[in-house]
Amino acid sequence: MKTFDLKKFLVPVVAVLFGFLFGAIIMLIFGYNPLWGYEDLLTSAFGTTRSIGEIFRSMGPLILTALSFAVASQAGLFNIGMSGQALCGWMASVWFALSFPDIPRLVMIPLLIIIGMLAGALAAAIPGILRAYLGTSEVIVTIMLNYVFLFVSTYLIHYKFSKSILAEKDSTLQVGANATFRQEWLSSITNNSRLNIGIFIALIVLILVYIMMTKTTLGFEIRSVGLNPYASEYAGMSSKRIVVSSMLIAGALAGLGGTIEGLGTFQNFFVQPSSPSIGFDGMAVALLGQNSPLGILFSSFLFSILKVGAPGMNKTGIPPEIVSIVIASIIFFVGIKYVIEKLIPNFKEKGGKA
Repeated sequence: MKTFDLKKFLVPVVAVLFGFLFGAIIMLIFGYNPLWGYEDLLTSAFGTTRSIGEIFRSMGPLILTALSFAVASQAGLFNIGMSGQALCGWMASVWFALSFPDIPRLVMIPLLIIIGMLAGALAAAIPGILRAYLGTSEVIVTIMLNYVFLFVSTYLIHYKFSKSILAEKDSTLQVGANATFRQEWLSSITNNSRLNIGIFIALIVLILVYIMMTKTTLGFEIRSVGLNPYASEYAGMSSKRIVVSSMLIAGALAGLGGTIEGLGTFQNFFVQPSSPSIGFDGMAVALLGQNSPLGILFSSFLFSILKVGAPGMNKTGIPPEIVSIVIASIIFFVGIKYVIEKLIPNFKEKGGKA
C-alpha cells in the first residue's frame, strides 16, 4: 500500500514559506513593512465576495496550463510553449464565436471548447513532431513559437479578420450571450466578479487528467517514456508516438486554458503586447504542485490569491512588483528543492524504517 510521503509534501510548503520570507526581506530593504504588506494582500484577496470570485476565476486557466506542463513533463518534455498554445486557443475560439454568432448556446459552448483545444494541439504538434522525429530541442522550439504565434495573431487581427467582427483596429467585438463563458448567477453571487464556468471545466479536466495518467494505458506509456525512453522502446512502446501524443494533449489543455481566459475573462480578442502570462504562471503552478493534479489545485489557488491580492499592497505604497518577486522566489526555492530536501530531516516510519 502506498504510504503518505511527508517529506515530499513539506518541500513545496517550505519553498512557499521561504518565498514569503525572501519577499519580506526585500520589502524591509526598500523600507516597507512586510506585515502590513501581507495583511493588505490577504485583505484585498479575501475582503469581498467579488475578490473571492476573481480568485476562482483566475484558477481556471492556471489549472489547465499547469496540467499542460505536467503532462509534457511526465513524458520527459519541457514544454514552455503554453503561452503561445493558449493564445492560439483564445484567438480561434473568439474568431469562431464572432463569425458564426447564431449557433445555439448548447451547441456553441462545446464547439468553442473543441476548437480551442484543437488550435492549441496544432500549435503544440510542431515541437512534438520535431522532437520525436528530428531530435530537436522542444525548449528552444516552443520558446520561439511563442513569439511566432504572438506576431501572427497581431497580423491576423490587423489584416485578415473581417471588419464586421472588429470593434477597432486592435480588438474584436465582444462575443454574444450564446458564446460567453460567464453566467449571470455566478456574477450575482460574487458581486459582479468575472467568475465563469471555466473553473468547473478546469476541475473536470483535472479529474480526467488524473484518471488518464494513473488508470489508463496511455498514461502508463507517457510515464514510462518519461522515465526511460530506451527501456520503453525495448518493451514494445513507440516513444515517438508517445512524445507526439503527449505534446498534442499538452497543447489541447493549454488551448482550452486560453479559450477560458478569452471567453470567460475578456470575452473578446485583442492585440497582445506580449505572450499571455497564464502560460508561464501555469509552469510555476505545475512546478510548485510537483506536477500532481492535487498539488496543481492547491498551488493554483495560492497563485490566484497572490495575483488578485497584489493590487491591495498599493494601500501601503508597496508596488505589486514585490508580489512578482515573491512568486519568483517561490519558483526559485522549488527549483532548488534538492537543497530544501537536505534541510528537511527524514521521517522514520513505524518500525524504524527511514
